[in-house]
Amino acid sequence: MPNTGARPLTRREPPAHPYAFFDLHVVRSARLGPSMVRVTFGGTALDGFATGGRDQRIKLFLPHPHQDAPVMPENSTDATWFADWRALDPAERGIMRSYTVRDHRPGELDIDFALHTGGASGPAARWAAAASAGDRVTVLGPTGPDNGGCDFRPPPGAPVVIAGDLTALPAIAGNLAWLPAGTSAQVWVEIPHPGDRRDLPTAAGTEITWVSPGGLPDAVRPATIPDGAYAWIAGESAMVKALRRHLVTERGLDRRAVTFTGYWRRGATEEDLLAEAVTAGPATRE
Repeated sequence: MPNTGARPLTRREPPAHPYAFFDLHVVRSARLGPSMVRVTFGGTALDGFATGGRDQRIKLFLPHPHQDAPVMPENSTDATWFADWRALDPAERGIMRSYTVRDHRPGELDIDFALHTGGASGPAARWAAAASAGDRVTVLGPTGPDNGGCDFRPPPGAPVVIAGDLTALPAIAGNLAWLPAGTSAQVWVEIPHPGDRRDLPTAAGTEITWVSPGGLPDAVRPATIPDGAYAWIAGESAMVKALRRHLVTERGLDRRAVTFTGYWRRGATEEDLLAEAVTAGPATRE
């Protein structure tokens, strides 16, 4: 999902498989509930796409309303694409956002878009709400499963704590699907509408709590957190920081065992966050 804020902590740096551009088109879209839509992309270029599962992130480039396809730099490499994209006219270059890969099958890629999160919809949410078959996009995605786009890396056998809002739900679903049998996981998900609940298949032993808007910190505070737990938190930036502070300062979790990412910030538009990300460089998730 779109995001910004602190760079997440990880226990180790993964091998750096390269990223590449993939020109894709919309195959279909489907509403998953009142606040989310799934868009399925396809294209022969997906033959070279790979994913590490979990919270795998990619860059998605969308066209402006007056365009049929996003304007992208030519002949960019994995090392130069950001500078090349930034050098293009902001009114013409592809609209860049970061999203989570929800699923990947031969020839198809699913991305779930949160709608109306934190106020008025930004250009990505508006595009997703109106997406139809044949609409063209570009994805910057990994060519190998071990890449820097996966942040969920619990130590083997560690109990897991997961908390996030609607924007983190696709990543939460991916994290749970990846967990092996025998893992225990406590999960809290804040959603704006009861109809946004969904099944979250996993082999792990999970306790999932669905939380009303604004209730995530209060829901987590009274919970029993086992020793040696690994925590993953994502969503609105202020909420993420508050939960991390609670787990590290009040609960005594090792700060290195808490992975946290702000996907959006209350009071800031997507374009505000993108401007900050452009200034910071490609390491910051939009």
